[in-house]
Amino acid sequence: MSEPVRPARPHHKLTEDGRRMREVLSYSRRGSRLTPGQRRAWEEYAERWVIPDEAVDAPGFELTDWFGRRAPLIVEIGGGVGEATAALAAARPAYDVLALEVWRPGVAESLGRVAQAGATNVRFCSVDAVWTMQHLLAPESLHEVWTFFPDPWHKARHHKRRLVDADFAAVVAARLVVGGAWRLATDWDDYAAQMVEVLDAEPRLVGGVVERWSQRPVTKFERKGLAAGRSITDLAYLRRPG
Repeated sequence: MSEPVRPARPHHKLTEDGRRMREVLSYSRRGSRLTPGQRRAWEEYAERWVIPDEAVDAPGFELTDWFGRRAPLIVEIGGGVGEATAALAAARPAYDVLALEVWRPGVAESLGRVAQAGATNVRFCSVDAVWTMQHLLAPESLHEVWTFFPDPWHKARHHKRRLVDADFAAVVAARLVVGGAWRLATDWDDYAAQMVEVLDAEPRLVGGVVERWSQRPVTKFERKGLAAGRSITDLAYLRRPG
């Protein structure tokens, strides 16, 4: 039996007359210019640790081929410059970490950070996180998901672009193993309230607001939020049986 064809990735969907389809996404692609240090990290590590976007379109694509082993899998969504990625992955050598980040300079800087930390168990990919979760990851295949300081899209007219909504919560819940954790953090109170409302309503998840996760390092985004006088909210939800 032939493998089912995956639907087109975001930015690759076309209308019937061949124009690029307008899509509501949880991110916007920013500049791609690298600093000298980021360029050095990219040149040294990208070939080994970055999964090219087009690779996921290949028939028979398997994440394990890129990690070179079968290990419990963690997905991080939006790791920024890799501060949390490097520290958390280095402390979990028995796990593989798929870091989803669309900002190329962030990926480049993250490469240097994970290398310095000795976290050879991380692979980076810039494919849309929602599409990746839906089409590349099997049900009950993830042991944890980390979503730290996702874009708040703080203007009311942009709230529809927020990553954490009911549809995505259902996808994450389906991909987590029973007992698997979804850990989140935000520095926007209204987004924290939305997260609680959405995740409390997902029947396969149980959890809520928790004390700050001590293993999560203070990141650039957290420092920025604190400097602006915003409070930090950590959340943790577990996958229920059934």
